[in-house]
Amino acid sequence: MQTIGAFEAKTHLAALLDRVAKGEKITITRRGIPAAVLVPVAEAETRLSHREIVERMRALRKRVKPGGISVREMIEEGRRF
Repeated sequence: MQTIGAFEAKTHLAALLDRVAKGEKITITRRGIPAAVLVPVAEAETRLSHREIVERMRALRKRVKPGGISVREMIEEGRRF
């Protein structure tokens, strides 16, 4: 893992992001003290299709029991805090 100062990181951010995208980890320091670590993002989740979203929404509606608290009551409850 390479260490780089904050000023240099700001100046060369695009190049650092390219290196991180390839799997490298970089520590950014401020006055010699580690302040942040640039690491690659974990693999992105697969996107759901519209059909899957609708199916999951329908399944959720079946699990929610009618006769509970109303939407208006939930809004008012949230305003108390």
